[in-house]
Amino acid sequence: MIDATVGNVFVQTTSNRGFTPEEVAERCLDKIVSIAESAAPEVRAQAEAFRADIRKLLVHYMKEAIKSDRTTVYNALCDAGQKDLAELIRRL
Repeated sequence: MIDATVGNVFVQTTSNRGFTPEEVAERCLDKIVSIAESAAPEVRAQAEAFRADIRKLLVHYMKEAIKSDRTTVYNALCDAGQKDLAELIRRL
């Protein structure tokens, strides 16, 4: 993965794959939780614990969304008479 910051634009790319749920969760977390450099140590620790909990939730539900989408694609392929292709998708 390559990260580049140009002005106010942040770009992330991957090579030969999409983003993992963990990578997307991290990007989302950057929008949800920010921790000031000047935060008191006890506030920082609490914020980091909260961020870790939110990360776990995001990853879990993103994986659930991926499974659900694959089910939708599987059913659409079955309805279109593409049982073999649907079975390949199901096995992913």
